This record gives sequence, structure tokens and C-alpha cells, in this order.
Amino acid sequence: MPDQKSPSALWQIKVEVLNTFSHKLIGCKIMLQNLSKFRIDLRLTASVLLVAGLAACGGGTTTSTGIMDKTSPLGGKVALTGAGASFPAPLYQNWFIELNKAVPDLQVNYQSVGSGAGVEQFTAETVDFGASDTGMKDEEIAKVKRGVILLPMTAGSIVLAYNLPGVTDLKLARQTYVDIARGKITKWNDPKIAAANPGAKLPDKPITFIHRSDGSGTTSVFTKHLSKISPDFDKEVGSGKSVEWPKTGTFVGAKGNEGVTAQIQQTEGSIGYIEYGYAKQNNLTFAALQNKAGKFVVPSDESAGISLGAAKMPPDLRVSVTDPEGEGAYPAVTYTWILAYKNYPDVAKAKAMEMMIEYGLNEGQAIASTLGYVPLPKSVREKVAVAADAISSEYTIKLK
Repeated sequence: MPDQKSPSALWQIKVEVLNTFSHKLIGCKIMLQNLSKFRIDLRLTASVLLVAGLAACGGGTTTSTGIMDKTSPLGGKVALTGAGASFPAPLYQNWFIELNKAVPDLQVNYQSVGSGAGVEQFTAETVDFGASDTGMKDEEIAKVKRGVILLPMTAGSIVLAYNLPGVTDLKLARQTYVDIARGKITKWNDPKIAAANPGAKLPDKPITFIHRSDGSGTTSVFTKHLSKISPDFDKEVGSGKSVEWPKTGTFVGAKGNEGVTAQIQQTEGSIGYIEYGYAKQNNLTFAALQNKAGKFVVPSDESAGISLGAAKMPPDLRVSVTDPEGEGAYPAVTYTWILAYKNYPDVAKAKAMEMMIEYGLNEGQAIASTLGYVPLPKSVREKVAVAADAISSEYTIKLK
């Protein structure tokens, strides 16, 4: 005979269940209240709420259950972890949330730690994939025992966003924005800035230059561009994921595109380099930069597309756009890469990786521009699909 519970015991169980559920809801409410106290990048809010909410409210699965489900396209639940560039993080977070809705058995967790840390974690095999705003170098690839497939997944512009109340439509000539980054121009009313902005009420205020404090692909792309157009900058500062900024002038470091964005928002008289989408979503003003053809250009899908079109994608899918040709070309643009292994011992994870890449190449491209990114040209999507299709023999990537 099964054990029969008394009415009072049953009531006690009900009370305990209701109390537990109530505590979960209260935890969620507190979490949301705390989040509202901070200025958070709007594009990351949805993903933060999802990840934190699932943890606080008792939902979600982050590891494989080991139970094979024949109705699942993956044969059961699969979790992928990735880490790297902050540049594409808002877009990737959006992709992975929507992918989970389409394929509930596939959960992807991506950490925005910067390109440098992303490459390190990928090389150490502590993640299933990495992400970087620069293609890995040959010497870096040689350190990865399981092999590397570089997959450009989106592209974007790097803008010089600034906090200068009353000044809009700022124009910066090539040598001017180089000299700001060199610490040679230190006041907003400098004659070189004023020359390109007649009529603008430029204050007699010091310029605070906000840069990345962590190893950053965004820094690498931006400093490569500055080094390309200025031998002096190349000699004094150079290019790379981490550089030593000048001692003259006021330079302040912040972690991630998120950190630089927040620092600019908080610092009147500041200017700093961030991915276009961060400026767009946080309502930051940004300068029109003078390009190689001598034209002042603002970032847009069109101007970035012209810049990317000037560079042919080679077979290894690594390309650097340092100073693009074309009157309408925006001068500072980059592709950004997902770093995948050639070999995944876990068959389900290999298949999951291809499903993730397929989603990014199809549905993911359709929403890229709404978040401030540049959709991949069709020819690039096709090359990426072919390269990624080598990951799993049990799945075929199809482009829509």
C-alpha cells in the first residue's frame, strides 16, 4: 500500500511549495530592481536578464543530461561555451537567445571578455569557441592542438564617440584625430579641430581620451588604422591588442566596449573609440572622420559596405581593412571572427557548432543592421559556410 499523507501533511507540503515559488519570484524581482539602478548597454540587457533570470528563477539547463532524445536534432541537450571580443557581443547574445528558442536543446553561453582573453581561452581549450576582432596570427594558430577554423561572422565600424554638450556633427581631419590619439592635441578649441568645424562652439576644455585597458581586437583594428595613416603614430605608439598610450595629455583606460562607452557617458570632454552599435544604442554622438579620399564620412551600413568591398576575402578568411579606398568609404572598419576548432571529440558539440554558425549566417544576418552591425556580403557568407561545414560530418550548413 502506498504511503497516505494526512490532510495536515498535504497542506504543509503545499505551503512549502508556495513559499519556495514565492522566494523565486521575489529573487527575480530584486534582480530586476538592482539591474534598473545601473546604466546598462541596452543591447545586452535582454541577454543579461535571460541568463541571470534563469539562474535566479530555477530555469535553464547548462549541461548535457546524458539522456538521448530521438526527437531532438542533437539527440539530447547540448551546451556550448564561448568567450572573446566585446565588439560583437550584443549581436552574439541576441543570436544565441533566439537560437535557443528555435532549438531548445541547444544553449550557447558567450562571455564578453575581449579578443585577447578570448584567444587565450580558446588556445587553452577552456571554451568551445572563441571570438576576436582580428584574425589569429600563424604563430597563434600553431599553438592550438585541435586546429583552427576562422569564421568572419559580421562586420562593423569603429567610431570616435565624444561627450561635448552643445557640439554636434563634429568633423575630424585625418591628422587631427591621429594627433588626439598621440596626445599632441589636448584642448577641444585647438585650431586644427576648429578649422574643420567653423561655427562650432568648441570649449576651452581639456580632452580626455578613453581607450581600452584590456587586450582588445578593437584596439588592434583602430591602432592599425592610425599606424597606416601616420608614420609618427606607428613609431610612437604602434599597433596591437594592447599598446602603451602617450604620457602627454589625459588618457583613461576602461575594460571592454561596454566600459569605454560608460566612461565616455560619465566624462564630459571625453572622446574614445568604440564599436558603432554601442554608440548608436547608447545615444552617444560620434565624429565624421576624413577618409583616404579626403571626404568626411559618418559610419553607416553603406559607408562600411564600401570599405569592406575594397578588400577581397582570401581563402583563409583573414583580411585587414586598414585604410579603405573610395570617396564614400568609412576609414575604420573590421570583420569580426568566431574561432572554431577543426576537431571536436564530442560529436554532438560538433553538430551544435555547425547549427550555431548556420543560424548566424542566415537569421543572424537579417538582424545585424538593427543592432549597428554590417551584414556579410553573400560571397563571404558562402565562403564561411563551406569552411564551417568541415566541423561535423553529420550536419550540412544550408544558406537561405
